[in-house]
Amino acid sequence: MTDSPVTLITGGSSGIGAATARRLLAEGHRVTVTGRDSDRLARFAEETAAKPDTLLTIAADAADHEAVEAAVQATVRTFGRLDTVVANAGYATHDSLAEGDPAGWRDMVLTNVLGPALLIRSSLAALKESKGRIVLIGSVAGVVYTPGNIYGATKWAVTGLAENTRRMVTADGIGVTLVAPGRVETNFWEGAGGAPQGLNLTADQIADSIVWAVRQPAGVDVNTVVIRPVGQAV
Repeated sequence: MTDSPVTLITGGSSGIGAATARRLLAEGHRVTVTGRDSDRLARFAEETAAKPDTLLTIAADAADHEAVEAAVQATVRTFGRLDTVVANAGYATHDSLAEGDPAGWRDMVLTNVLGPALLIRSSLAALKESKGRIVLIGSVAGVVYTPGNIYGATKWAVTGLAENTRRMVTADGIGVTLVAPGRVETNFWEGAGGAPQGLNLTADQIADSIVWAVRQPAGVDVNTVVIRPVGQAV
């Protein structure tokens, strides 16, 4: 068990993050999951029935530098290494530049953009040692333009962050993968009246792609994975 891979996932108590954590645990990985809601983290841990030596849950704000740094340090201290980080924490205010409430934008921008940057900064030393991988969860909204979409602008930032990070760390043997999902049936749509009509992906389907990227052999760097459900035109 001490040689099994170790992954840290932000925003991992629900949705895509939780599905990814469950997949990795089932494959024998050791996993740290962070999230803001300690009760939700506790429920997730209980539902997985994972052994204490395979799952670490930490209440932490992905946009808080000290909290992210502490989560990385706790992971390395508990499991002895760190092989992969998944910057999954993020959300949308589901409004626009023309009609939205600016009061909600700051926290979204900090979570969606600053959060991944802090995770990269805090985990670099450990990932250089393990020749590990950084996975950033972007969005189709970060590769296409949508009128007035501020959430999309944050995901465009994640798209740029992924490539800028890759160019910074590839010489150190670290891989960087951007996973950009289209419509996914998760709690992301809370406050927006539910997921769009039509075929949507599931969190488990996105988790499969994330785990596929994590499983790539040493020396292989899959950089961008864009996943849409059939029927999503843009």
